[in-house]
Amino acid sequence: MEDEEKTPLVGEIEEVEASPEETAEKHVRTKVPEAEIHLYRQGKGPAVVFRSALGGWEQDQLEVRDILEKHGLKSLYAFNPRERARGLPLRFSPRNGRSFLTYRDGTVVHLDGEPKDSLVKPVTRILIGVAFITFMITLVSRDNPEWLKKLNISGVNFSPWILACVVIVFTRMRNRTKDFLKKRGW
Repeated sequence: MEDEEKTPLVGEIEEVEASPEETAEKHVRTKVPEAEIHLYRQGKGPAVVFRSALGGWEQDQLEVRDILEKHGLKSLYAFNPRERARGLPLRFSPRNGRSFLTYRDGTVVHLDGEPKDSLVKPVTRILIGVAFITFMITLVSRDNPEWLKKLNISGVNFSPWILACVVIVFTRMRNRTKDFLKKRGW
């Protein structure tokens, strides 16, 4: 009976004390492939030099959508810094935002970005144009026209120029943001 207690049975798990060397956590670090990006803005720069991790199944594609969003750009182009010339647009998948072209680890890529359009500039131009036209009409005519006096909404004189300005601004905003709601799932 004593012999049976000393020898473990087949298939039985035996407890063993672990040494301090074995309990130390082991970390394996894998090197993520990266590309060095020299980003120009409309041929000027480089505005930013940074390292971008390559993504995809084989980790050889640029994360183009992330670069566009991070730097406020609407498109990226290949760029030749010696000739200061813009090349073909950098194409990427609309589903995952990764480039169609593949890159090797450590590659230096020169890209030229086109900044997003600001909404302030066209709206300001429209408002200045409407204000200028209103000012010119006011200078030319001594008194208000009859049709302007007839336009009386709820007892308040409402200038048609203000209405025209609102319509123009609304139209511009709608054209600029027509895919804004689609991106948000509306």
